[in-house]
Amino acid sequence: MSGESENGTQLRRDLNELFEWFQGNDKLPQEIEPLLLRRFYQCMYGDLEETKKLIEVNYSLRNRHPHLFIKRDPLDDDSQRTFDYADILPLPGLTPDNYKVSLYCFREFEATKMHHTEDTRAFFMVADCRFITPDDPARPGTLSEGEVQIFDMKGTTMRHISRLTISTLRAYIKFLQLAFPVRLRAIHMVNCPSYLDRIVSVVKPFISDEVFKLIRFHTVSMESLYAFVPREMLPEEYGGSAGSLDTLRAHTKKTLVEHRDYLMNPNHWLVEKSEKRNGGHSWRIFR
Repeated sequence: MSGESENGTQLRRDLNELFEWFQGNDKLPQEIEPLLLRRFYQCMYGDLEETKKLIEVNYSLRNRHPHLFIKRDPLDDDSQRTFDYADILPLPGLTPDNYKVSLYCFREFEATKMHHTEDTRAFFMVADCRFITPDDPARPGTLSEGEVQIFDMKGTTMRHISRLTISTLRAYIKFLQLAFPVRLRAIHMVNCPSYLDRIVSVVKPFISDEVFKLIRFHTVSMESLYAFVPREMLPEEYGGSAGSLDTLRAHTKKTLVEHRDYLMNPNHWLVEKSEKRNGGHSWRIFR
C-alpha cells in the first residue's frame, strides 16, 4: 500500500507541476482540462519533459490548422452533414489491454456526401470530447493505455478517395502520429474492397512506416477482427453486444452537445501571441 501511496503522491506532484508550467507557457492556450493533461502525461509514461514536448506539438499543430481544430461547432450545418452520412463512434468500455476502441463507417455511400475537411473537423471534435470524459464509466479512474481504430470500408469507392483533400489528409495523419494524447495501438480496416491496393497506394505516402505496421486489413469476414477486439465491445450490427449503432450514435451526439461550449471556447485551444496570461494566478488542481 505504501508503494501505491507514493505513486499517487508523485502523480499529483507531477501533474501540478505540469499545470503550473502550462499556465505560464505563452506557447499554449489559457486553459486545459485536468483529465486531458493526465492523458498527455500517461501517453509519455510519466516523463515530464517528453510530456511538455507532446503538449507543445499538439497545440502548435492545432493553431497551424484552426479550420480543423479551433473554428468549429458540433451543431453547425457542416457537422450535421457529416453526422448524417457517417458514424464517428467511441465504443463503450476498454479492451483487456486497457485500449479504447473507436469505429468509423459510412451510413450513406454516395461519394458526393463526403466533404473531407469538414468530416475531419468532426472527427477531432468527437476525439476532443472523449479525451475529457472517462473511458469506462464502471472504472472512472482508469485511463486507456492506447487507441484502437476500426475503419469499415463498406461502400468506399475510388470516387470517395478522389474527394480527399491532400492538405487535410496530411494534417490529420501528422496530428495522429505526432500530437495525439494517446498512443495508437492498432488500426483495423474491415469489409475491405477488392481494389484495396489502389486505396492504400493513395494514403501510404503520408503514413510513417511505424504507423503503417499497425494496420491490419480484414478482407474476408468480421471473424478475424474478433481476435483483436472483444465482440462484446462491438455494436450489434458487427456481431457484438454493445448496443445498436443508433444507440451509440445518440450517445455520441449527446456528448457533443453537452461539451459544445468546451469545443468552441478559444481559451482551451487558441494560443494568443501577446499578454496571454495577464498575470493570472496558478493553483493546485490535483490534490
